[in-house]
Amino acid sequence: MSAGPGSGASAASGARSQTRSATDAATGGSLDARVVVRRRTGFRLDVAVGAEPGEVVAVMGPSGAGKSTLVAAIAGLVRLDDGAIAIDGRVVASAGVHVSPADRGAVLLGQDARLFPHLSARENVAFGPRARGVPRTVAAREADEWLDRVGLGGWGGRRPAELSGGQQQRVALARALVTHPRVLLLDEPLTSLDAETAGDIRALLHEQLTDASATAIVVTHDAVDAAALARRLVVVEEGAIVQQGPVAEVLGAPATRFAAAVAGLNRVVGRARGGAWTSGDGAVTLHACDPGSQAVASVDGIALAALVRPSAVRLEAAGVDAPPEPGTWIARVARLDQTPAGVRVHTGDPAIAVDLPTDAVAALGLERGAIVRLGVSPRDVRFARVSG
Repeated sequence: MSAGPGSGASAASGARSQTRSATDAATGGSLDARVVVRRRTGFRLDVAVGAEPGEVVAVMGPSGAGKSTLVAAIAGLVRLDDGAIAIDGRVVASAGVHVSPADRGAVLLGQDARLFPHLSARENVAFGPRARGVPRTVAAREADEWLDRVGLGGWGGRRPAELSGGQQQRVALARALVTHPRVLLLDEPLTSLDAETAGDIRALLHEQLTDASATAIVVTHDAVDAAALARRLVVVEEGAIVQQGPVAEVLGAPATRFAAAVAGLNRVVGRARGGAWTSGDGAVTLHACDPGSQAVASVDGIALAALVRPSAVRLEAAGVDAPPEPGTWIARVARLDQTPAGVRVHTGDPAIAVDLPTDAVAALGLERGAIVRLGVSPRDVRFARVSG
């Protein structure tokens, strides 16, 4: 819908300014949820998550951990077996309560934009306000405002089939935010997008969540999403929370192998004894020979996790009968993964990832089962206490 000339254009501009002011003043609500869901397969999700008004919380975990079930339950698409969900202090789900998804004040946006194919971008965004009784012309103005905010000004007349995947996701975000949800639930909305488009949408999400002071739960598999969008990070594995806290703290001292992998770190559990650290299987021994490793000497007998970046691990070919040398260990290649910068070599016993340039992998003739010698300087290792 385009404004006419003269006073009509001025009126439309004034209405749009009022809409922007109202949108900018929007503030998310509070969330207090304990979600317990049982599956016939025996899987049990039991996770408590909360958010203050305007807070963004990231949720990460391996496939099958229960992340999507968590946000689907908060949205009202999955019923609770136990626990309760309150939005702005109002209980919307419990053992005896199930408020319909449309009446919760929570909106779920997933990997698929799920736009109505027969409606234009403007009509898709205006659908929410229209469903709430907003007059057609006002809803259209709000839709145009939000399309402009997500970088699609002038695209309102196009249908989803005429838009790229990234543009469809922008429309879906506008459709979610135009209703001023008390809680916005994002279930890996960037997964299906290419890296460049995902980066653009990530920046857009950060801008719009900040501008709207939105309360959001962001399910993601990418540490970049957590660092760019969220204040706190919750790590879920096998249906339970294994770690939570400020994003930087969780990624800086991951409590599980999954969390370490997300943070781009190797994590091997061992024990400090006699001024040295030895891995649980006894394959790796590191001596506290620099100030950064003196924590090892001060916690004799305590379980510690060694944290080291894949780029800091040395790798060379070794023979079948190659003996380990001080500060090194012998391992076999488990698999090779391509990365933007080269190849990540995964070895076993203990599980260690090593980043190498592609030409180095070719020169070493690395393949699954190859025997290699690994080493790492204690100066490149951080240690963290193992809880529990």
